[in-house]
Amino acid sequence: MRLRTSFAFGATIALLLVACGGPAATPTAAPTAAPTAAPTAAPTAAPSAWKVGVVTDVGTVDDKNFNEYSFVGAENGATAIGAAEPDVAVPGDSSEYASLIQNFIDTDHNIIVTVGFNLANDTAIAALANSDVWFIGVDQAPCIDETGAPDTTFTCAGDLATLLPNFIGLQYAEDQAGYLAGIVAASISANGNVGAIGGINLVPAVVRYIQGYELGALSVNANAHVFADYVSTSDFGVAFNDPAAGKTFAEQFIGTNDVDVLFQVAGKTGNGVLEAACEADIHGIGVDVDQWLSLNADTDPAYACIVTSAEKHLASSVEQTIVAINDETAVPGVALFNAANDGVGLSPENSGAGLITPDIQALIDAALTGMQDGSLVTCPATCGQP
Repeated sequence: MRLRTSFAFGATIALLLVACGGPAATPTAAPTAAPTAAPTAAPTAAPSAWKVGVVTDVGTVDDKNFNEYSFVGAENGATAIGAAEPDVAVPGDSSEYASLIQNFIDTDHNIIVTVGFNLANDTAIAALANSDVWFIGVDQAPCIDETGAPDTTFTCAGDLATLLPNFIGLQYAEDQAGYLAGIVAASISANGNVGAIGGINLVPAVVRYIQGYELGALSVNANAHVFADYVSTSDFGVAFNDPAAGKTFAEQFIGTNDVDVLFQVAGKTGNGVLEAACEADIHGIGVDVDQWLSLNADTDPAYACIVTSAEKHLASSVEQTIVAINDETAVPGVALFNAANDGVGLSPENSGAGLITPDIQALIDAALTGMQDGSLVTCPATCGQP
C-alpha cells in the first residue's frame, strides 16, 4: 500500500454535520455490549481469518493524532484477536479515499478501519456494497437514505444498524472530556476568567466540548466566568484549517475577556489559538489528542503553555471494536465511547510544571467516577445545540 505525506483539507459541511452527532444517527450502545442476536446480514469469520486494513486521512501515519492513534488501536486489536499486523494506506488527497478502501476489499481484508469524518461517505458506500466485510469508521456517523446510500439532502431517514449491519461508527462523549478540561481550567485560573474557542457552532461535537467545559469549570468555582466564542459562523475552512485566523481571533478574545486559561476546539485553526495563548503567557488546553505530543511542545516553545488536552481515546475504542467483532458481540450502527468504556479522558501534564496538583487530580478522578456510574451530568438539556 502507498504511504504518502502530503496534507489537504477535505472536510465539507455534509461530513462535519453528520460525523459530529447531527441528525444522521443516535448512538445506541458501546460495541462491547452484546446484542440479543448477531445481525443476520453481518459478516462473521474465524479469528484466524481476520485481515485488518486501515485507511487514514490525508497526512502521515505517525502524526501523533487521529491517524496514529487509530492505527495503534488497529494494531492492538489485531494482536488481541490473533490476526496479522494491519496494513495501512495513506491517501495523497481526498480523491483517493474510495480507491484505497476498494484496494483493501480486493485484497481480502475483512475488517477495514477508516479514520476521520472525511471518509464517512466513502466508507458507507463501501459497506453497502460489501456485506461480507466489517467497516469501522472513526469519528463517523454517516447520514444515509432509505436505501443505505449517503443522503445528500441530509434527511438521514435510513437506519445505519439496519441498512449497514457491517458498519460501526465510533462516536465520543465530548461533553465529558470537556468537563474534565473545565475542572482543570477553573482550578488553575488565578483570576477566575477561563475561555474556550470553537471552530464553528454548526458542529454539535464542538458545542458539546464547550458546554461540558463550562459545567466542569463551574463545578469547581461557581463564580467563575466562562467565556466562549467561535472563529466562524459559516466558513468551515477558516473554522478548522486556518491557524493564522485562529491566532488572530484568540489574541482579540484574550484581550477582550482577560482569560488566563484557554481551551481550543478548532482543529488546525486551534493550533493558532494555542500559539496566541502561549504568547500571552496564559495556560492552554488542547483537544481530541494529547496536543503536547502532537505539537511537539517539549521542543517548540510556541506550544509550551499546554497544560493538558481533552482526549478521545481513539486507540482504545478501535481496539475494543475489533475485539467485539471477533467475539461476535459487536453492535452495528453508532457506538458511543465515554468515560464508562475508556472512550474519553485527559492527557497527562507533560510539561512537569506540576499545575495539576493531587487535589485537582482528586477532583478529576471523582468526576470520572460520576461519569462512569451515570450520576454526573456533563451536558445541559440543549446538549450539542448552540
